[in-house]
Amino acid sequence: MDAVSGLEIAQIIPWGVALLLAILVVVLLIKLRRPASIVENAVLQAVHRMSKATPDLREGLDEQVADKITSQLLEMLDCVAVGITDSEGTLLSWDGEANDHYVDLVDAIGNAIRKHRREVVAHDKMPCNHRGTCRMRTAVIVPLIVEGETEAALIVVGRTRGRLVQMADAVAQFVCTQFELARLDESKNQLQQAEIKALRAQISPHFVYNALNTISSLIRTDPEEARELLQDFADFTRYSFRTSGMFTSLAEELRNIDRYLTIENARFGGRLEVRMKIAPEVLSVVVPFLIIQPLVENAVKHGLASKPSGGCVTVIAEDYGAEALISVEDDGIGMEPAKLADLRSQHRTGAHVGLGNINQRMQQVFGRDYALMVETAPGAGMKVTLRVPKFMPGVRPNLPDFSADSAAVPPQGGPSEASGVSGSRSGVLPS
Repeated sequence: MDAVSGLEIAQIIPWGVALLLAILVVVLLIKLRRPASIVENAVLQAVHRMSKATPDLREGLDEQVADKITSQLLEMLDCVAVGITDSEGTLLSWDGEANDHYVDLVDAIGNAIRKHRREVVAHDKMPCNHRGTCRMRTAVIVPLIVEGETEAALIVVGRTRGRLVQMADAVAQFVCTQFELARLDESKNQLQQAEIKALRAQISPHFVYNALNTISSLIRTDPEEARELLQDFADFTRYSFRTSGMFTSLAEELRNIDRYLTIENARFGGRLEVRMKIAPEVLSVVVPFLIIQPLVENAVKHGLASKPSGGCVTVIAEDYGAEALISVEDDGIGMEPAKLADLRSQHRTGAHVGLGNINQRMQQVFGRDYALMVETAPGAGMKVTLRVPKFMPGVRPNLPDFSADSAAVPPQGGPSEASGVSGSRSGVLPS
């Protein structure tokens, strides 16, 4: 063998070793990766199944919901059986095998609920007609405790103890979290209902008195107009004091504003000019109930009522891409921009009733980016603008039929740009 051949062999051997090592590394990586993939898949499947159970858990607990939950948990845990009781220990649902052993678990369930602690019952501690073939080996009972109160009890029946206890604890924690979120949802709904009630309470008694007084004065001079105003007043109050739904369509809200302005126009005797420029594309947009009418009432009551000559209220709703842009503007007395800070109080009963409430509700429903924009200056009127997303998850209208002969608010022209208040300063209402 010459020197060249020896050199070639010396080069080939290291390359062969390197190739062999590379193959071994790849094989080891594949082998090491396989268990991780199995674990990852199991985790993904568990997360997917838990996400399927989430909507049911957020509805509250009854027999129908319990049936859905036990079925989903049985599939997720791959155990012998899953059961759920109410806060008194009464069985709501049982899915799987060994249901004849439920009666043997009654005392343990009662202890778990009463003492707020997990109970573990072994199969050999209870009577069984199928000993040796019964799939049950252990039952774990975990009380579902939310804010210090037992809402229910979870029963997990399986073939092993250690893993079963861990699974039952993890699932119980997940279920309790969903119950807590359900309570938060309920609290949020109650808060929104309270805010709506506050707005209803702030509907001016003077408006009611003045409306009835105006109608009364027209009964002799113009009975037909009095009849129409009385119908508008009845529809306005019926809509404003409805008890169902926290959302409505922009068309419904504008229809009610039209009723309000019709009544006020009769009272002002022609001193109130109303301009409504509504883009047809935004009439179906869903808005919080009573979100615009108080703005219009403020414009009339505080912007124009103090002007002997009256004035103009302009309501504009424009298509703004993914949002609707809604503004209420008056050419009344306006206010000092520095006083906008006074509107921080949500239920302020002073000069501009309801603005803080509306600002708070807009941010609660749509987020902090959707605070009201207010432009004003002394003697220059006021313009309040709000942006409403055309779609928001969970925001759906509730549209009862209040008046069979009510027509939709007719669009009076397409989208238009409302001019700003000359010499005014503007700002976002503080949260």
